[in-house]
Amino acid sequence: MKDTGEIANFSCKRCGNCCKWPGIVRLTDNDIEKIAEYLNMSPEEFIEDYTKLAPDRRCLTLLDNHQGGCIFYTEPPPGCKIQAVKPVQCRDFPEKWRTRSWRLHCAGAEELDEEK
Repeated sequence: MKDTGEIANFSCKRCGNCCKWPGIVRLTDNDIEKIAEYLNMSPEEFIEDYTKLAPDRRCLTLLDNHQGGCIFYTEPPPGCKIQAVKPVQCRDFPEKWRTRSWRLHCAGAEELDEEK
């Protein structure tokens, strides 16, 4: 299967591998508002406690945990602490991501490959 940006049959298996990758999770203003409300805090408190400025200085990003993954991902499960309001970047995985390496680690991709 070719990575075209649209993966019609993809089904997330909630393995958490994408949450453990090092990298940045860019936040929209809407993400910040929804996550802050979900965590019962003000947007300002959320920004202070859970974000930093992106390397390109264009937006805020989530902080990393001590292993380099998402600060809101925990193991063993429950996994994503903010699953119900996760950032748009996370919701868009893998359809709008610009990397092909996700297929090497994602349980959902393994299932897609088995269907071929």
